Amino acid sequence: MTSLRTDLAAFAAGLSARLPGTWTSQYQRHSQYADQFPRTEQLWDTDHVDYVISQYVLTHDAVLHGPADQRLYVADRPRYLHQFVVAPLAPDSTHIKPHHFAGVEEPNGIAVPKDPARAAARVARRLLPRYGESLQAVLNNAAHQPQPPHRPQPPQVDQILTLTLYSDGALGAPYESVPVDARMTLYTHGFQYHPHQAAFLLPTAYGESDRALRVHAVVQQLTAKGIGVNLRHSAPTTSAALPPASVKAALPIRRTR
Repeated sequence: MTSLRTDLAAFAAGLSARLPGTWTSQYQRHSQYADQFPRTEQLWDTDHVDYVISQYVLTHDAVLHGPADQRLYVADRPRYLHQFVVAPLAPDSTHIKPHHFAGVEEPNGIAVPKDPARAAARVARRLLPRYGESLQAVLNNAAHQPQPPHRPQPPQVDQILTLTLYSDGALGAPYESVPVDARMTLYTHGFQYHPHQAAFLLPTAYGESDRALRVHAVVQQLTAKGIGVNLRHSAPTTSAALPPASVKAALPIRRTR
């Protein structure tokens, strides 16, 4: 649906003259639909102003430039000829990065009456305080965290336990691949040593949720000891199926001296 208003330029100029501080108005007509995108992509709004610009073809708009690099987007409110919409634009300085907006509340825009004096009062009371707080939060983030908070690489470890989920549903590791310092932790959390398979296996009788909790506890304790833990699927095999892991088939672990 196309906007047909003709009084936006005069309204934007009148609004800018009545806002606190020094503001100027920049009006622009659009010769085609795509012309509205460069400004609307900077819109700092997830509410009804965002809906307006995403659902309607706007033949014109205006941007008000104010103190401390504040910018307000002004556009028609289609189907409401007695109103306009005003919304903040996000800061576009080169040192402002996407991660600086993380955790900052969208200030959002508002609908205002077409009378510039009443609209200015509403903008000053309802919109500018929110906008100022959000803008200051973004600027603070940019000053204190110029680079994205990328997660660091994990520390290098000398010992690694690789738990394997086998095709028959068994979960465990060959005995010889288990670090000595990890064996008692596995046994404490339900892993059993099966001599005929030469492996530590977690019995399937525990059920999926119980096994997940036990594995989680193993991971927490071993990583606290500086032992890395991997989880992998086994490669497909054509050999005869092994008997399922069970508590009865297991032997207790013996401590190594």
